[in-house]
Amino acid sequence: MGILSNTVSFLHYQVVGELPSGDPGEWAAPLLAKNAFVPIDNSNEEVSTGWVGLDDAQDATFADRRDFFRPPFLTFALRRDQRRVPAALLRRHLERAEEEFLAAHPGLQRVPKDKREELRESVKGMLLARALPVPSLYDAVWDLERGLLTFTGTNSRIAEIFEAQFRQTFDGLRLVALHPFARAQAVVPDELRDALSRENKAGTDAVLEQIQENTWLGADFLRWLLALTVSGRSTFRVRREGPAVAGETFIAFLDQRLQLAAGPQRITVAGPQDHYAEARLAVESGKEIAEATIFLEKGEDAWKTTLKAEQFVFRSFKAPGVKPEKDAITDEKSELEAVFYERMQVLAAGLQLFDSLLAEFLGERLAADWPRRAQELQEMLDLEEKQ
Repeated sequence: MGILSNTVSFLHYQVVGELPSGDPGEWAAPLLAKNAFVPIDNSNEEVSTGWVGLDDAQDATFADRRDFFRPPFLTFALRRDQRRVPAALLRRHLERAEEEFLAAHPGLQRVPKDKREELRESVKGMLLARALPVPSLYDAVWDLERGLLTFTGTNSRIAEIFEAQFRQTFDGLRLVALHPFARAQAVVPDELRDALSRENKAGTDAVLEQIQENTWLGADFLRWLLALTVSGRSTFRVRREGPAVAGETFIAFLDQRLQLAAGPQRITVAGPQDHYAEARLAVESGKEIAEATIFLEKGEDAWKTTLKAEQFVFRSFKAPGVKPEKDAITDEKSELEAVFYERMQVLAAGLQLFDSLLAEFLGERLAADWPRRAQELQEMLDLEEKQ
């Protein structure tokens, strides 16, 4: 689902490097157009990848700046069309081609290896020419002021393709995944920055090492929130900048789905939770919470997302609905812009609450009395305490 859908999965990147000077709409247009998507409907090409407009997957011209520059955002989508030949179909046609070759060469008992490869490529090309390309779309919204890019392709392979396409398009700029430790650095109170640095288990700034060596952060965060949920503590305060006013209260808790892991072994607890007995028992046996559904509520508005603890990928992020307000004098582009900005507002509000929750956790996790607090949290999760 796209960024404008009520429910969307996404990850965040920090854009590193110096932006070109001048009007973003002026310098971005030729760069996006140069690397735009090229259709392969009338060819036998297997795959094509490039940029298209956020609102129209058929438009790859980037001629109208209102389609891709909505200050302070640059918006575009990665379109990847690919033809696929089912393995069983390829095998069946290849067998037929080999039979025909052997019939034409009665002195041969089997098809030579190099000829078989030649036949395979020929058959595959013939089948690809008959197959219709299947399109895939992944939205990108780049906040130029914050240097933050939201991308809806959460699959690791698609993320790699997107990163390569971005580097090719925007020379001199690079994307750095906003992994849990980087997000913690962005939200931690100033007085706790040194304490957070001391907790960094990675030896370098390499993203993969930062993720692999700091898995404690996501695991401890979800364990902390589970303990507070079990104990009935669900009210928190807004601590980060954004649409909500600092100091306002909101509700946060875990429910519906938790995945717990110990090495390769994983169990999933699904459905509305009562006393979270199964999840607490798994935690008590040494399993960590690898993934959980977080609910966020403020006033009449509600958000929920399934968070992957290791990488902070937001899956199925559901936000309050956005409905276009149509009238006789508003043109279509203005309506699209209005929906886009309202959607960005509700997403920003939900992420503001999440970051506030993370900041509150870090305030406890990095405090000098954390060992005592950790013991309190463990007691909250102790099943015997509820019997």
